[in-house]
Amino acid sequence: MKNNIGLMLTKRAVINPDREAYVDSQSGLRLSFAELNGRSNRIANALLELGVSPGDRVAIALMNSAEFVETYFAIAKIGGIVVPLNWRLVPDELEFILKDSGSTTLIFGAEFIDMMSELHGRGDKTDVRNWIQVATAAAAGEDAKDFCKNVVRDYVSMRDAAADDEPAVGACDDELLYIMYTSGTTGLPKGVVHSHNTSLWALFTFGASCDLRDADRYLVALPLFHVGSLVPLTLNVYRGVTSVVMREFDPVRAWELIQEEKIHNSLLVPAMLNFMIQVPQLTQYDYSSLRWIQSGASPLPVNLIREYADIGVDIHQIYGLTETCGPACVISAENALTKIGSTGRAFFHTEARVVDAEGNDCAPGVQGEVWISGRHVMLEYWNRPEATAATITPEGWLRTGDLASVDADGFIYIQDRIKDMIISGGENVYPAEIENVILSHPGVAEVAVIGQPSEKWGESPLAVVVRKQDSVTVEDILRHCDGKLGSFKLPKAAVFIDLIPRNASGKVLKRELRIQFPGPAAE
Repeated sequence: MKNNIGLMLTKRAVINPDREAYVDSQSGLRLSFAELNGRSNRIANALLELGVSPGDRVAIALMNSAEFVETYFAIAKIGGIVVPLNWRLVPDELEFILKDSGSTTLIFGAEFIDMMSELHGRGDKTDVRNWIQVATAAAAGEDAKDFCKNVVRDYVSMRDAAADDEPAVGACDDELLYIMYTSGTTGLPKGVVHSHNTSLWALFTFGASCDLRDADRYLVALPLFHVGSLVPLTLNVYRGVTSVVMREFDPVRAWELIQEEKIHNSLLVPAMLNFMIQVPQLTQYDYSSLRWIQSGASPLPVNLIREYADIGVDIHQIYGLTETCGPACVISAENALTKIGSTGRAFFHTEARVVDAEGNDCAPGVQGEVWISGRHVMLEYWNRPEATAATITPEGWLRTGDLASVDADGFIYIQDRIKDMIISGGENVYPAEIENVILSHPGVAEVAVIGQPSEKWGESPLAVVVRKQDSVTVEDILRHCDGKLGSFKLPKAAVFIDLIPRNASGKVLKRELRIQFPGPAAE
């Protein structure tokens, strides 16, 4: 059997054809593994008829849905390269990703018709030739309706008219599976490249490290354009687990689904867990089926772990990156409270080190950079050989840019981020992106963006600004950012100072700014 991620669904449909594979929490759609595989085969054959060939990049801008899942496995089967789009980005950001990836086919949902119409109107700013729309254009503006009528192909018609035969396998092993874009420290996103093999080893790694059992029921609440959602969903297919998928996260609905669908496990970011623990009359819900919830994307507050422990729910902090296809470190149930605050030890099939500036292992308690190694580490950054060389050592270690210490028992404690990344509501936000936008304001001389603690989001961006003109207001700064950045990247507040602190080489001393402006963040 070839190592092709799409064939995971093919094989599962043979082994457990009638088992429930997918449940849509909003529409109530329920698909068996055989039904999901049949739909996936049809859209795969429809894409082949459209001219999609192995190696072609196919972008997906869809909310969590059966269409996202079936399309992902379809593209994998025929050897296309998936480019999942973060639909929270603005058109300028999506334009860059589409052009950088060379995507020639774009599948999008009804929610994004106006945005896609605008992108289409920019002509050769992207290479997209095939625009495929899921659902109707009823809510679109007049320009977008014309776009839908004259340019766009209908996804459902294409899929339902195609044969459900298994397509010929178009890629395998070290050939590319997807390019997932992350924000870059230079202000431009970088495409993280994963192959069928790196993705398969991520499944092996998760499966060997977590108590996921045959016929479990798993709540998928993170957006599927995130590695923290796409990899677990793929693992569910591999292990025969039912995915109960939320189109959008809602804390009350999450508890209802845990009760109604008898959920056994999930992965949620700290902000989600925080919203859920605050739901009134929590004891009204039956969550006795729930064995564990993993939490990643940012350090998990100790008090939140204790609050869930008090209601009998195990929270296991994990540490991972898009560059590692998810897994890096995880803490087991027996250590979650005795080593509270730690992200644990390396996953199975994974090595983790905390090293000094020379690449030597740090002694227990000494802060250093986390390095990760494993067959699930990315191949490269797309079209970024210099960034790849700076991130992956000749020996294959991934430099994470995260600061941590390790204790005498080998447990890792994440402490800070070398790259000054802000994690807001589980989303990675790099200050450089926001700084570049604010610096384009004619009344701004300098700016540094830092994260402030937020009860709601974990962290929120604060813009520290040196003005050229005293007439510039906080409202001017925030208004200038609106529409130029995804909403989750927008600074929640701005402050003005006379001089931004820098070291002798001119580097901004953001640690001093965090001391000067400790928060809490404006909500």
